[in-house]
Amino acid sequence: MSDPIEDAVRTILNELGEKPERDGLQKTPSRVAAAMRFFTKGYAQDPMATLNDAMFDVEYDEMVLVKDIEFYSLCEHHMVPFFGRIHVGYIPNGKVVGLSKIPRLVEMFARRLQVQERMTMEVAGIIEDVLKPQGVGVVVEAKHLCMVMRGVEKHNSFAITSSMRGVFESDSKTRAEFMELIRHRPDSFV
Repeated sequence: MSDPIEDAVRTILNELGEKPERDGLQKTPSRVAAAMRFFTKGYAQDPMATLNDAMFDVEYDEMVLVKDIEFYSLCEHHMVPFFGRIHVGYIPNGKVVGLSKIPRLVEMFARRLQVQERMTMEVAGIIEDVLKPQGVGVVVEAKHLCMVMRGVEKHNSFAITSSMRGVFESDSKTRAEFMELIRHRPDSFV
């Protein structure tokens, strides 16, 4: 039985004027199929399950911040990569989540066909839904290859999106603290 993604890649190669059977392209359809399945593996993952198995009761009411989480995703409009970093902060309300779960959550949403704005809201929304924190803030900085390689071809442009909820939205001091912390770039942690 043939693989529908491989068949589609062969069709695309033919339509581009290439010969899928030539030496350099013979394995391309299977490589592209495997890559696309990897790039979109987030569809098969459940964000609730990722967070629910690592929640802990902790009396801590100051900001928790995981910043500079690198990600790679595919733009849903052109299926071209966009990549950057995400900063996630929240103020607990009796529960915290294991710190490694936040990058896992980011990875899960990034490994889907995406738009940056939706991904920003999805990360904030799931943390808000599961932890019920006093507030959550998410800032995403990304470079979109659809803007760099085609279209406007602006090589130095990048996009910033944010989602502020709870005290991150209503309290200007909390929001300012979050923004200042994500701006801080240490030379080294070592």
